[in-house]
Amino acid sequence: MLATKLYFPAPPPNFVNRTRLVERLNGGLHRKLTLISAPAGFGKSTLVSEWVADCKRPVAWLSLDEGDNELTRFLVGLVNALQTIVKNIGVGVLRVLESPRPSPTESILTFLLNEISSVSDPFILVLEDYHAIDSKPIDKALTFLIEHLPPKMHLVLTTREDPDLPLARLRVRNQLTELRVTDLRFTRTEADEFLNQVMNLGISAVDVAALETRTEGWVAGLQLAALALQGAASQQEYQDPHAFIQSFTGSHHFVVDYLVEEVLQRLPVSVQTFLLRTSILDRLCGPLCDAVLLDASVSGQETLEYLEYANLFLIPLDNERHWYRYHHLFAELLRQRLRQNSGSQMGVESPSVTELHNRASQWCEHHGLLADAIRHALAASNFEHVANLVEQEWPVMHRSYFRSATTLGWMKALPDRLVRTRPVLSLGYAWELLNTGQLEAAEIRLRDAERWLETTPPAPERVVVDQDEYQSLPASIATARAYHAMALGNVTGTVTHAQRALDLLPMEDYVGRGPAAALLGLAYWANGHLEAAHRALTESMAGFQKAGNILFAISGVYGLADIRIAQGRLHEAISTYEQALQLVAAQDELVLQGTADLSLGLSELCREQGDLESARTYLLKSQALGESAALPDWPYRLCLAQARIKQVHGDLDDALDLLNKAERLYSRGPVPNARPIAAMKARVWLAQSRLTKALGWVRERGLSVEDDLSYLREFEHITLARVLIAQHQQDRVESSIRDAVKLLARLLQAAEAGGRTGSVIEVLVLQALAHATLAGIRAALVPLERALKLAEPEGYVRIFVDEGLPMAALLQAAAKQGIAPNYVSQLRGAFGNVGGQTPITQPLMAQPEWANESLSERELDVLRLLRTELGGPEIARELGVSLNTMRTHTKNIYEKLGVNKRRAAVHRAEQLGLYK
Repeated sequence: MLATKLYFPAPPPNFVNRTRLVERLNGGLHRKLTLISAPAGFGKSTLVSEWVADCKRPVAWLSLDEGDNELTRFLVGLVNALQTIVKNIGVGVLRVLESPRPSPTESILTFLLNEISSVSDPFILVLEDYHAIDSKPIDKALTFLIEHLPPKMHLVLTTREDPDLPLARLRVRNQLTELRVTDLRFTRTEADEFLNQVMNLGISAVDVAALETRTEGWVAGLQLAALALQGAASQQEYQDPHAFIQSFTGSHHFVVDYLVEEVLQRLPVSVQTFLLRTSILDRLCGPLCDAVLLDASVSGQETLEYLEYANLFLIPLDNERHWYRYHHLFAELLRQRLRQNSGSQMGVESPSVTELHNRASQWCEHHGLLADAIRHALAASNFEHVANLVEQEWPVMHRSYFRSATTLGWMKALPDRLVRTRPVLSLGYAWELLNTGQLEAAEIRLRDAERWLETTPPAPERVVVDQDEYQSLPASIATARAYHAMALGNVTGTVTHAQRALDLLPMEDYVGRGPAAALLGLAYWANGHLEAAHRALTESMAGFQKAGNILFAISGVYGLADIRIAQGRLHEAISTYEQALQLVAAQDELVLQGTADLSLGLSELCREQGDLESARTYLLKSQALGESAALPDWPYRLCLAQARIKQVHGDLDDALDLLNKAERLYSRGPVPNARPIAAMKARVWLAQSRLTKALGWVRERGLSVEDDLSYLREFEHITLARVLIAQHQQDRVESSIRDAVKLLARLLQAAEAGGRTGSVIEVLVLQALAHATLAGIRAALVPLERALKLAEPEGYVRIFVDEGLPMAALLQAAAKQGIAPNYVSQLRGAFGNVGGQTPITQPLMAQPEWANESLSERELDVLRLLRTELGGPEIARELGVSLNTMRTHTKNIYEKLGVNKRRAAVHRAEQLGLYK
């Protein structure tokens, strides 16, 4: 972080006192936010610098530019700015931000806000030029900061356009002070003071009005006009200022172009040359300007000081007057003129724009400003130099980050022919493409890298910057090949390439071996070898932990937990997440990236175990942490978790919408997709009684009861069994239920052989429901009892309750037989704990005949009368029973229907067709 970004510009020596605006700024200090929003040149920064210069409060200042769009960089700047007021504030935050991965935004800000709350005196934080930020994570971070802003801190934003912040909500709450174009425009009085007192032009009120009207009060336009008039007067070109002013017509955009040209033409040649050639720089200092100009007769520092004194749109960035920048609009216009006059200026041959950028790049590289060096090299189309810089930097970033949009952007800017001559750069490009799901493009880059390894001796056109990195290329390519193969579902190829990488890598290279070991584990997982997969992933994560890379160490935790869930070991899955959270907590006071995934995983497990309140809490925590605290596929997994919660509450349309959203977010990666979204949607269609849609999915997937079974298609085949049971209930086709029973028997055998107890329990549940339809309750209790025996130790709940009333009837029958009495009682109680009733989220069938046995004739009589307007005593008299007897019948009805209110009982009975 350049220190120059932390200094607020001092007011110019002569300026118009904008008392009316300063009073408004002071009057808004009791609010959270002051927003100063207007196009370039309306005096936003000058106004704020005037205000804070006389303000009684300490002021922290951060000047923003396009390079601050990285969340971590933004947060570092935020903390550094605050440290100009309180020296040690945010030290812990900076430690976390300096780690290989950025920390979750809201967690960082929560920690920082707590420190801010302890600051003794009120202060102001100014974020200048917020329009340079185009980043949703940063907008979200700033929203969180504003929402929880301590009373002692006041935030000021200057921007050319409204930021993506909850401005409407802040207005309603009287927490926002706004200054906009209509406020910042010079009034007629201010224009007169500026033109006649500050610029000493001595023009008439009519001419002031003409300029104020033509520039629409635009401060920069008035300043440019004044400079043009001063230049004209000094050369005695215009004896009549009125005629000069009246010659300007049209919108202020055209006026500005003309005035800038007039200003430049009347400046000394050396100053014009300096302005044009240094306009390529975002920030200027004397030595950098010297390096760009390469003119011993011109001193960069002296010229900068002259420009500041002459008020030529140069803004100092520090108190020492070392770093400066041009006013943004002025810089843009200078660059436009530089391009138009490239190669010749004032009749003298000059360096090209390309050469200027090359000089700037070399200076920035020498002084450690890598991003600026690459930017200038790209602007100069000096792709060889860019390739050298990126090739040296990429391996470091690759071993510290999961992905880098910045690096991929640099690589994409390079010519294809250049990348292809560099095996290390080709591999780096391939990895960045793999990380973003661009598998076909990654394949091309992998082939380019492999080609150089196959060429013996190396061809002369091959370029290698880092020999050590080139020597490790075979292992790196093997790992990338394993990733690529796994993403395409080529399990055999994954094992081959991953094992080759492990054979090539030293045992002590934990960071290098980690991905290869993890990919080997994913291959075992895809083949259904769960225990081998778990061992391989555990080894991989342990290696990362030994290397001190905690972020990578927790990246595979949700995979380890998913394997345990498939094995039916819910308690171990919970422990896996909890241990990871403890590992994170031990690193620092703040959470790290990946924590959102841990909370999401715990939410899913709590939901399955029937603890819906904890499930909701963990889900909200995961959402609050957000993408900055998550792995790349978190948005997709979040939608799935949200969809399942919606299903629990019976909101099936919303659940389907979320699944559709998840489908759009999903991208091919190496993690096995054991629960395809299309199959999940088919289950929701069954819950909506849309059997035709579900059958369409079966045809589209080409599913059959005779298919060969595999782990990756197990979820689909279990879903097929559900479709067949539902088809029997609707059409009464005997073959459908018999096909379902046959398929379930095969699935049970396969799941048992693979140690997938989670699938075993679900299959047994479906067998119970199918046997109840085909052979009656007695036959159904055999698989149900076994399912209960397997599920009870792990605390399964939703796997039973989500089947709705048919399962409630079976559990009632199990209770009468004394099967797992405590567990069955718990499950029966869970049917009524969601909003006062139990939604049937997976109604495989309508109320079947065998389930009617759960309501006695007298209970059916009471149920019919509950639908009327009769009260309890009246129903009792109508049936000729005592009020207590009627209440007992009502209680039994509620229990059997899984409700606790009369209206809910009637609604449920209508759903099940009990009033026919």
